[in-house]
Amino acid sequence: MVGVRVIAHRGASASWPEHTRAAYLQALSDGADGLECDVHLTADGVAVCWHDDTVDRTSDGTGPVHAHTLAELRALDVLRGAVPPPAWGGPRDQVLTLAELVGLALDAGRPVTLVIELKHPAPYGFAAERAVLDILADAGFHDGRLGSDGRVTVSLMSFHPGALRELARLGAPAHCLMPLLDAAEVAELVAHGVDAGVAAALVGDAVALADEVGGVGPSVAYLAAHPDRVTRWVAAGRVVRVWTVSTAADVEACLALGVTEVTTDDPARTAGLLR
Repeated sequence: MVGVRVIAHRGASASWPEHTRAAYLQALSDGADGLECDVHLTADGVAVCWHDDTVDRTSDGTGPVHAHTLAELRALDVLRGAVPPPAWGGPRDQVLTLAELVGLALDAGRPVTLVIELKHPAPYGFAAERAVLDILADAGFHDGRLGSDGRVTVSLMSFHPGALRELARLGAPAHCLMPLLDAAEVAELVAHGVDAGVAAALVGDAVALADEVGGVGPSVAYLAAHPDRVTRWVAAGRVVRVWTVSTAADVEACLALGVTEVTTDDPARTAGLLR
């Protein structure tokens, strides 16, 4: 796609409800180069693809994700009126475990990047990091790739530098790791009750970590606020994956700075803009 790889944000989430099987199958059908997901642990310890800490926004349920078992999550309505093709599964098939998403990527029949974000703060500490690496190991994870032919490339992201350092400690290759950055991140952390000094230190650590690992994930707002940093990372050969790219102006800003990957809710439309 004109040298810039297109990563489907929570699947093709402009077409189908985010993180559903339908959204990911649509993304693959649209030719997306990669699939992005967020991971939480369920009450029974299963790594599941879900963004928010709670189920309230994206289902008809309520309460924390980690307070629900996988079976309870699959009893919720996550389609919210959407009706995917029968081949893409019924309502109970739409909530995906990370292991099932790995399977979709491996079954795509072509090179795919699987992008996994670890969410923090988490009530279970770094248990999700261990669970994710166990799932990847079961799928033949070696030197950042999955499958016998290595066609699935893995990228592990987090806003929390400690999560990335824990992944490294557990054996994840540095070139698979990616700190996430946002222009308003310090303010957002403070709004969630983090001390301002601690928040600033976390963000500073994430920026420094970008020089030690394989990639960096700035937001569109961060790209605009710090183009010099982005240019330096591109020149140094880092994978620079910008989120969430939605408009022609976003695409133009990424191309102007030589960005290598974009994360988007609408991979088909964004690929067209890149062309």
